[in-house]
Amino acid sequence: MANADLVAKLANIGMMDSEPNVRNKASRGKLTAVFLIQCLEAIGASSLRLSDG
Repeated sequence: MANADLVAKLANIGMMDSEPNVRNKASRGKLTAVFLIQCLEAIGASSLRLSDG
């Protein structure tokens, strides 16, 4: 998914962020847990698997 697509999906759930800001967060590795959950919500993820077990 392109950054622009993620920014649009985040906007749909009320999370206003710019494409450069999202790109910078990802490239610096500075993603907060809150931002991760917002992204998962924005892309319509219904579950998250943390292990294969």
